[in-house]
This record gives sequence, C-alpha cells and structure tokens, in this order.
Amino acid sequence: MKKVTVIKIGGNIIDNPSELEQFLTDFSKIEGYKVLVHGGGKSATKMAESIGLVPQMIDGRRITDAAMLDVVVMIYAGQINKNIVAQLQSKNNNAIGFSGADGNLIQSTKRNHPTIDYGFVGDVKQVNTSLLATLLENNIVPVFCAITHDKNGQLLNTNADTIASELAIALSEDFDVTLTYCFEKQGVLSDSEDDDSVITEINEALYKQLKTEKVIHSGMIPKLDNCFNSLSKGVQTIKIGHHSMLQNSNILHTTIKL
Repeated sequence: MKKVTVIKIGGNIIDNPSELEQFLTDFSKIEGYKVLVHGGGKSATKMAESIGLVPQMIDGRRITDAAMLDVVVMIYAGQINKNIVAQLQSKNNNAIGFSGADGNLIQSTKRNHPTIDYGFVGDVKQVNTSLLATLLENNIVPVFCAITHDKNGQLLNTNADTIASELAIALSEDFDVTLTYCFEKQGVLSDSEDDDSVITEINEALYKQLKTEKVIHSGMIPKLDNCFNSLSKGVQTIKIGHHSMLQNSNILHTTIKL
C-alpha cells in the first residue's frame, strides 16, 4: 500500500516568516505523496481589525459572520495559500492550492449549534477522495486552506485541524496514512511552562486522565479529539510536535495511539 503524509501547520509557524521558510524546506524534502493543510494564524484577525471588524472567538473557534467570511477567504485562500504554494514551487514541489470548493474536494454543512450561532462555519461532510488520489498519483502536492463549501454556493470557514483529520481518514481507505500536526512546541506537554515536558505517547485512557487533571486543556482538546477519531477510522500513524521532526525522527515528539 502506498504511503501518504498529511501535515497540518499551526498559525504560529505561518506568523513567523523564518519558521515558515524552514518548515517548507523540511516539508519539501518529504518523499512520496503528501498533503499540506494550513489555517490563517493572526493575519485574518489583523486584517479584520484594520477595517473595523471585531473578531469574536468562543472556545478557540472563530465566529464567522458575512464580513468576517470575506476576510478569512481573502487571507486563507488568497494571501497565505498562494504564498505557501509559491515557496513550495521554489523548492521543486509541484504544489497547487485548494479550498474545499475547488473540484468539490471538501464539502461541508453549516454548523448547527443549539445555543451558539457560529455564522458561516462548516463541519466537514465528505471528501472527494478519487480526485484527491488522482492529484497525488500525478505528483501534485495539494495545499489546503481552511475554507470549504456546502455545494449550494456558500463558502464556509472550517477548522484546519479537522480538515487534516478528515483528509487523512478519507485517504486511509487506499493509502497508508501518517497524519502529523506541526506547531511551535515539541509535542503535547505535561507542563505548559516547560517546553521539555513532552508526553511522548498518549493513548485514550491517558488522554481521559490528563483531561480530568486539566493537564490537557483549551485548544489541545479538539486537536486530540481529531487524532483519536482519525485513528479509530483507519489512519495508521499520528504525531504532534515541532516540524524539525519531519527530517529527524529522533526529535522529541508525541505519538498518538488507541
């Protein structure tokens, strides 16, 4: 079975030009099929504030009204996505940038929450796996931003961690998939103030215990929820850590196991 590496990069890498350059250098050297997923970092917030919009977040999720949707589409699908694609081309990776609307690659439904109106926020419904596989088999490196669509003409802001998870799950039907979440830390930490306190392996039982003890909290919870969901649906390997692990497997990082 052929291998695919799906990597999601965090906003703190995107916000740091030298860090992004080093990540893309490491990513470009990965052999075989690969997919990159990115969010938007702080750029969308800065753009929104510059035109008088007040960004709203609930539990780390952005409330996306019509005006904010225009901003995130411009920044995620435009500025950030195309800059990443251009840099990968300079490193001899034949990348193409995608939103979920392109080729109907990722279709979502507008989030329906009982108490919170998230606005134009999408939850992934299905992935066009056959087209995605065709792109990979033609040596294209797909670069996905955090924008999907509902197949009725509406773009939707969609969590990038979830997009990476859903792409990995879809591809796992035909490929041996490694899903990697890269951010500025070495992995999941037992002490958020100590960058060396990496928990090298987490299974579901330990995850539940660490949540109860509040060792794992905030934005790490939805990330790990995505990880365990992916493992339960066929993804073979999941790692969380600094992008330096892409070229050096001995670098400290967290491996997620059922």
